[in-house]
Amino acid sequence: MSDVRSAIALATGSAADVDAVDRVMQAAFDPRFGEAWTASQCLGMLSLPGVWLTLAQDADGLAGFALTRTVADDAELLLLAVLPDRRGCGIGRALLQRAVAEARSRGAVRVCLEMRAGNDATRLYVGEGFVKCGERRNYYGGRSGERFDAHTYVRSLSDPVPAKM
Repeated sequence: MSDVRSAIALATGSAADVDAVDRVMQAAFDPRFGEAWTASQCLGMLSLPGVWLTLAQDADGLAGFALTRTVADDAELLLLAVLPDRRGCGIGRALLQRAVAEARSRGAVRVCLEMRAGNDATRLYVGEGFVKCGERRNYYGGRSGERFDAHTYVRSLSDPVPAKM
């Protein structure tokens, strides 16, 4: 798969972008797992101090986004989504790297995230230096009532990212 990061424009988003973000989120998150947020949840989060939205746009429009926050010296990646037909070409990695860099610039010493166990994005996060540090049993409630575990990951911002092989 080719790396299209050079064709991606990363920009800071705002509440005005929430409708486009919601369209990406609805396409990116399978509803059977119950991971997607509502547009109103995103708007509520964006109104809080220390929260920022990063948009990834390509020639076809919004391809992905990351929603991140800092609280004291911790950062949390709240959401990261890439349109399914744009996955595997570096957009998620570019968003993650920008979120980590911004967290560092805001004084964070580590970045945490939580995702559904079995999520394909695990490879991305581990490849960028995140380490599993916890688990929440039956955290996500899917459409059919099925429950799914969540895994928590952390990355110290003082540790170097492992070299790619």
